[in-house]
Amino acid sequence: MMKLSFATLLLVTLVLTSFFIPPTIAGSELMRWSYVFCKKIYVILKCNVRCSKAGRRDRCLKYCGICCEECHCVPSGTYGHKDECPCYRDKKNSKGGPKCP
Repeated sequence: MMKLSFATLLLVTLVLTSFFIPPTIAGSELMRWSYVFCKKIYVILKCNVRCSKAGRRDRCLKYCGICCEECHCVPSGTYGHKDECPCYRDKKNSKGGPKCP
């Protein structure tokens, strides 16, 4: 169900944003722009799920976004499952604790 919702949201978003793209953008630039845009949507959606039960949601979303940008993945669920993404698991803050929610 979640994959279907994500795919539908992504398709609708791409169609709607295509109206705002200037026609002078070359094909390769459009592909790069689409990739960056899709990547940002992926980060937002995955981190929204990850942080849905967090006590400090704004902080969770901030650090989840940072970790996802660097690691290119977010573990499934709202807590745990960090073995799915070793980079995400191994990031530490300045005090030696886990950086990624």
